[in-house]
Amino acid sequence: MLKPITGACPDHLVAGIRDDLSERTLLRRIQRKMGQAIADFQLIEQGDRILVALSGGKDSYTLLEMLEGFRRKAPVSFSLLSVNIDQGFEGYQWQTVRDFVESRGMAFHRHATDIAGLLKAKLGPDESMCPLCSRLRRGALYQLAPKLGCNKIALGHHADDLIETLLLNLFFTGQLKSMPPKLHSDDGRNIVIRPLAYVSEAEIAGLAGKRQFPIVCCCCPACGTKDNQQRRALKEMLAQMEQAHPGLKSSALTALKNVAVSHLLDRNYLPD
Repeated sequence: MLKPITGACPDHLVAGIRDDLSERTLLRRIQRKMGQAIADFQLIEQGDRILVALSGGKDSYTLLEMLEGFRRKAPVSFSLLSVNIDQGFEGYQWQTVRDFVESRGMAFHRHATDIAGLLKAKLGPDESMCPLCSRLRRGALYQLAPKLGCNKIALGHHADDLIETLLLNLFFTGQLKSMPPKLHSDDGRNIVIRPLAYVSEAEIAGLAGKRQFPIVCCCCPACGTKDNQQRRALKEMLAQMEQAHPGLKSSALTALKNVAVSHLLDRNYLPD
């Protein structure tokens, strides 16, 4: 498991952390996979100003580091702005996130919210906080990006997130969909990109451990609990299946790129 920094959230199960690889090898792997995703889906273009959502977790730190490295060598010119959504939970160490960003000479913006208060007011004691919290954070980013002059929002979702979301929708919502690497928001004002879509969580955890990113806890009372039981159960199931059948998750990711809609039951794709 990824060793937590003092005060950090308990990490979800991460199977097969790449401790066997050097930092340089991990860096090159992640760079290659991210570069492929950027090319495949045209995630970054000339003149982009990209809001990088930085929570203080391993995924968002890795996203920022990789994007900054790409920016320095990219054939197109674009800029990055790190944005931290402070949800208002007591004890959240947003200053640690700020110090990390500023130590690298990069721009940082903190956006204080009362998401914690809204969750307390709207939810009952037995209701899961995670779905509403996620929507409120996404809404805050959508409103903030145009105000900060950003035309794109980069999120740290990785390949495991895409696979887990596919299975969650399949089993629990009756939909065959996942997270797209590039999404135009319904309001037409924002484009969401996921440059780490091809990168495994194990690779990210390996790099985060070797670089000792200053991971901070969101301080949500549901963090580290089984509040989001469906995703946790699927994560553990996939970890067990990957151990028994190495390459299973890689195959699942490949399947997301090879969709045979004519072999499904959606009547919107009936043959002529």
